Amino acid sequence: MLPGNPGKQDRGLVWALGAGATFGTMARIERGEVERIADLARLELAPDEAERMTAELEAILAYVESLRAIETDSVEPTYHAIPLATPLRDDRAAAVLSAERVVANAPERDGFAFVVPKVLDEDEA
Repeated sequence: MLPGNPGKQDRGLVWALGAGATFGTMARIERGEVERIADLARLELAPDEAERMTAELEAILAYVESLRAIETDSVEPTYHAIPLATPLRDDRAAAVLSAERVVANAPERDGFAFVVPKVLDEDEA
């Protein structure tokens, strides 16, 4: 079960960690789990790297576990500690660039069109 979501499982996490994975206490991770995740991510870890990653992930999980103690029921989901203004410029029409100037720095062009590598086969279009 996922913390904070009773009755809901994270299928991706279950797949990555195995069907017997539990999510109650997050502060412990075994070296075997780190090696399995590294294998799934196609990473090669030397034995000393696996030990270091295990310790680092345990520290991260312990920190996340400590965040559970913080009361957040009264905090709005999009709340920031300081007021953040989103500066937007006025949406005004500006001078139009000439077609020649637009394609001037193009690596390859055909007249006033950009030439780009083909990404779809004819039968896929």
